[in-house]
Amino acid sequence: MANIGYMQLVRHCNQYCRFCSNPETPYVLDLETAKREIDDFAARGYFGVILTGGEPSLSPIVEDVTRYAVDRGLHVRMITNGSKVADLPTARRFVEAGLRHYHVSIHSCRADVEDFLTGVKGSHALAMAALENLQTLDAELRTQNLGSVTVNINTVINSFNADHLDENVRVFTEQFPFLRHFVWNNLDPSMGRAETNRDTAHRLRDFEVSLHRAMRFLAQSGRTFRVERVPLCFMTEFAWASTETRKIVKGEERMVHFLDEKGTVRQTDFRHPKAEACKQCSLNEICGGLFELGDWYDLAELSPVFVSKEPIIHRILLGDA
Repeated sequence: MANIGYMQLVRHCNQYCRFCSNPETPYVLDLETAKREIDDFAARGYFGVILTGGEPSLSPIVEDVTRYAVDRGLHVRMITNGSKVADLPTARRFVEAGLRHYHVSIHSCRADVEDFLTGVKGSHALAMAALENLQTLDAELRTQNLGSVTVNINTVINSFNADHLDENVRVFTEQFPFLRHFVWNNLDPSMGRAETNRDTAHRLRDFEVSLHRAMRFLAQSGRTFRVERVPLCFMTEFAWASTETRKIVKGEERMVHFLDEKGTVRQTDFRHPKAEACKQCSLNEICGGLFELGDWYDLAELSPVFVSKEPIIHRILLGDA
C-alpha cells in the first residue's frame, strides 16, 4: 500500500475557481503543527505527504515543511495552480528543498476558458510558465544525474471543459513532453462555489466520449492517468485507473489534516451512493459510485456492465498502471 497524507498549509487562494469546494478562511498552518502532522504520517508508515490548500505555495513555510518531511523519509508533493511556480527562482527554491513532485491544476488548454474558470485573467499564461519552469528544472537535474521533477496535470471535469478533455492532453503533451501523468476529478456540485455556480455542473454523458479519447491517447503514448469520482460504467475500458477502485482493491486509506472545523479526517471507505441498477453490475464490489447521485447527477445515467472484475483487480495489484 502507498498511503499518502494531505496537509492544508493555508485556506486562502489567489484564484476564484467557479467550482472550488474549499471555502476560504484566514487559517494558516504553523511550522510546529506541521512537524507534528508529518511525524504522525511517518509513524503510520505513510509513503508521503501532499501539500494542499487553498493555494499552498502562498504559505511561507513550504520549504521548511518540505525539508522536514524529506528528512523523515516522506515523499513530498504539492497541489498548486502554478502561479508562484511561474517565477523561476521560487520554483528552484522549492525543488532544491526537496519538493520534486507537482500536481498542477489546469482545467483547459484554451486560455479564455481557463481564465474564466479560475476567475483570474492571465491564469492560463501563469500555468504555462510554471510548466515551462518545471520542465527546465527537470532537464537540469537529469543532466546532472540528480534526479528529476515530475508533474501531474490535475483537471476538474465541468461543463466548460467536458467536450475537450482529449484536446487538453494532446496540447499539453505536445508542448511539454516531460508530462507523464494526468488526473481528472469529476465535479462535486454539492458544496462551495459549485453549489452557487450551477452552470459548471454537467451530466455524465457530457464528458464520456472526450474522457475516453483522452485516456486512449495517453495509454497509447505510454503515459499514465487516474480518474476520481467517475463510476466504472463510464470508464469500463480503463476501470483500473479509477482512484476509488484502486483504493478499494488495495485497502488503502487517506488522512487529511484540514484547517477548519473538520480537523483531521481518516478515510477508509471510498464507496459513494449508487443506483438500484448497480446491484446487477459485475463491477459493483470495486466501484466507488458517485458523489451527489440523485441530487444532481441522474440515477438513470448509471447502468450495469457485465465484464469480469478479476483482470481489473489483477492489473491493479500487479502495479503496472
